[in-house]
Amino acid sequence: MTLRLRFALWVSGLLLAIMAVYGAMVYLDLARGLAASIDDSLRLGASQAAETLNLEDGVAELPSTLPESADAADLRERGLTVRILGPRGGVLEASGPYRELTISPDSLARALNGQPVFSTLADPSGGDPVRVYTLPVSENGRLLGFMQAAESLGGVRDTLARLLVSLLLGGPLLAALAGIGGYFLVARALSPIDKITRTAGRISAQDLSSRLNLPRTDDEVGRLAATFDEMLSRLDSAFQRERQFTADASHELRTPLAAMGTILSVVREQRRTSEEYEQALSDIAEESDRLRALTEDLLQLARGDLGRPNVHVPVDLSALLNDVSDAMRPLAEAKGLTLLCLAATGLIIEGDSDNLIRLFVNLLDNAIKYTVHGMVTLAAERDPAGVAVTVADTGPGISPEHLPHIFDRFYRVDTARSGRGSGLGLAIAREIVSAHGGTIGAHTNLGQGTTLVVHLPG
Repeated sequence: MTLRLRFALWVSGLLLAIMAVYGAMVYLDLARGLAASIDDSLRLGASQAAETLNLEDGVAELPSTLPESADAADLRERGLTVRILGPRGGVLEASGPYRELTISPDSLARALNGQPVFSTLADPSGGDPVRVYTLPVSENGRLLGFMQAAESLGGVRDTLARLLVSLLLGGPLLAALAGIGGYFLVARALSPIDKITRTAGRISAQDLSSRLNLPRTDDEVGRLAATFDEMLSRLDSAFQRERQFTADASHELRTPLAAMGTILSVVREQRRTSEEYEQALSDIAEESDRLRALTEDLLQLARGDLGRPNVHVPVDLSALLNDVSDAMRPLAEAKGLTLLCLAATGLIIEGDSDNLIRLFVNLLDNAIKYTVHGMVTLAAERDPAGVAVTVADTGPGISPEHLPHIFDRFYRVDTARSGRGSGLGLAIAREIVSAHGGTIGAHTNLGQGTTLVVHLPG
């Protein structure tokens, strides 16, 4: 059973239940209202007729002029029957269609107490129910008889019967129409979900290019469709990055292995001198170091991708930056560069000291590697968001088209900034900064150098 059909059945059932309750309330209210109207009419008619009685010598009589009077005409127009009963219940006078109506002994017995009584009798000729009002007539405390007013309930019964038929036919019909309308409305509302289902069935890890491309609407289904497309875009980008990462990693790992294989093949072709063997071993050791460094970088990225938690403890960033710059200064001086550390004192942050050391070693190593002459400056200061650390060099700078990609894995800029690195240093730096809840960015001027800016919460 589809969601559409279930919704239509629920709507129909709920509307039918509401119609049934509402119809019962209307029916009962109308029945009470009509009954009260009949009773009021009988009470009024009996009172009008009682005012015309002649009470002489202890006998109640209708006046001789009653049939022609305006009161009698009014009573006839209202379909009332008026009767005068003696103290023992015998009919003395009668006017109207129900003059022969059976007298209810029970009503007379209750009226003897001096209180008006309503009763419902059956018309012997037609079988219609007749409502009767019995009003005691007395003079000076002595009961002279009873005034009765009667009216047929056939009109009330017919009215209620027509209402009941209308409710019994109209309620289910309206419920069925509401169910059909609800079915098509839900079908239209859920059509994007059907499209999502079909699209999801076509998606595989090899092809995440399918999109819903539904018109954007500000409702639940529209937001679901937009979120689904955005999710597919993120998954597609993630799979593309992983494929590119796998291809690049395979290429990078293959390069030192191929180099070592080539060195061994050349050495094994013929006997070599001890100097040649030493050179070959030195070359193999260099490629092995490169392979080890690349493997460590890949493991570092893999741990970052898996969201491995880092232990964050208070770290004296000022002392850490001074220690890193002291460790990297010989590498800078070997290239004839000046390495300055301008870190403010008292910079305490929450972080992982090992990863922070790796972060700033990577940034300084990158700056030293790509700076031919001049200096590299490491600076840190407190800012409103925490701590800002900058690494500035006086190298050739980076072209604007390359700047957005320098933190991508295995991304290398043009030959002016190429080297024997793996292209993972800045990618690892970004992972470390993200793990600390910070941000990293870069700005550059061609021919004047590049500045990397790290913001860490403090």
